[in-house]
Amino acid sequence: MFHVYIIYSKKPDRYYVGYSIDLDKRLNEHNSGISTFTAKAADWELMYSKKFETRERLTKENQKSKKRKAENILSG
Repeated sequence: MFHVYIIYSKKPDRYYVGYSIDLDKRLNEHNSGISTFTAKAADWELMYSKKFETRERLTKENQKSKKRKAENILSG
């Protein structure tokens, strides 16, 4: 299974969209500073996740999520 997810940190007031095979392990990596983009905070919370059978289906959803995020930023 593949997961697309959105996490949020209050410290920098930012969202991050990503994907992983092991969601729990990946969230721990974000909060322990292993991931470069999210290393400045250790309070990342899972806001959304969705499972997919294949990487292809996940990639399409991830692209849609990033597009929606960009549209929200540009419109707001």
